[in-house]
Amino acid sequence: CYRENILKTAKALVEDTKLLVSGAASSQDKLAQAAQSSANTITQLAEVVKLGAASLGSDDPETQVVLINAIKDVAKALSDLIGATKGAASKPADDPSMYQLKGAAKVMVTNVTSLLKTVKAVEDEATRGTRALEATIEYIKQELTVFQSSEVPEKTSSPEESIRMTKGITMATAKAVAAGNSCRQEDVIATANLSRKAVADMLTACKQASFHPDVSQEVRERALRFGTECTLGYLELLEHVLLV
Repeated sequence: CYRENILKTAKALVEDTKLLVSGAASSQDKLAQAAQSSANTITQLAEVVKLGAASLGSDDPETQVVLINAIKDVAKALSDLIGATKGAASKPADDPSMYQLKGAAKVMVTNVTSLLKTVKAVEDEATRGTRALEATIEYIKQELTVFQSSEVPEKTSSPEESIRMTKGITMATAKAVAAGNSCRQEDVIATANLSRKAVADMLTACKQASFHPDVSQEVRERALRFGTECTLGYLELLEHVLLV
């Protein structure tokens, strides 16, 4: 029941995505209508996904988290898409903002597809862990793209904060190795959820610290490079767990 509702609402959201992209080249009214429609649809989708997560029962909280994370990714992608649409409104087809819009639309569709795959996998206990790991790998890749962009963080933090956040990576690494050894679905799902948060927190703290006023250009570049290398190394670890 929930799966059918999620599928139907997700399809409606994909249609809204198309309207948003085409709306950038049309009137402000059409663009506003498309934005409002997509906002209504994502609210409906979030509700049916939450109901689906609740139906799993409280004895499987990690799988509930996987579902909630999937809808959060879709909501974030939609927010970015609406921002990109506003930036591209009334611009010529070869304007850089149009390429940004196409990129945001692609991420949006990727995340909706990922949500649907996750919903399907939830019904099959044998594939839950694999799917959770695949979704986390995709999420980390998207976070790395944001990290590597030229966008300056809204706030800065101390180098100490960045160091503190690397402890989460150490814990997640140990969990990933243990999951690779046990091959138990629940261990793999827990690893996927922990990895997602640990890497995202590390990337955020690293970028904020690298833009601290006391940090030189040379140190900033090194910090950003090591943040990227750490993430790529962790992705490789997750890929190995997935193979196992």
